[in-house]
Order: sequence, then structure tokens, then C-alpha cells
Amino acid sequence: ARADRHYLISKSALDKGKRVATHVLELTADKRREEIARMLAGAEITAEARAAAERLIKAAG
Repeated sequence: ARADRHYLISKSALDKGKRVATHVLELTADKRREEIARMLAGAEITAEARAAAERLIKAAG
């Protein structure tokens, strides 16, 4: 939560798994909060996870 910029990195299989594509997306402030909440909560993002993400971001300054 401390970096100036946050990115979401993902990979996807191409050509029936013979190749891999890597995707890099710079996150907006809202997407950053959602991604931190997802990392904390897993597949189902809860209000509690969102609140925890917001606290982490605020604590980071």
C-alpha cells in the first residue's frame, strides 16, 4: 500500500497453452483499494476486506 503506483499483472495462455501473454495494468485509486481487498479476502471481496484495505492505504500515508 506504500508505493506511488500500483500495477496488476496477469497472464493468460495462448495457442492451447503453448504461449503465454503477460498483461500489465496501472491501477487507479479505486482499483488499487479493490485489489488490496481481493488479496486480503480471496475470491469474494467483503465490506470488511474493503475497510481493511482502506486502513492499510491510510496508514501508508
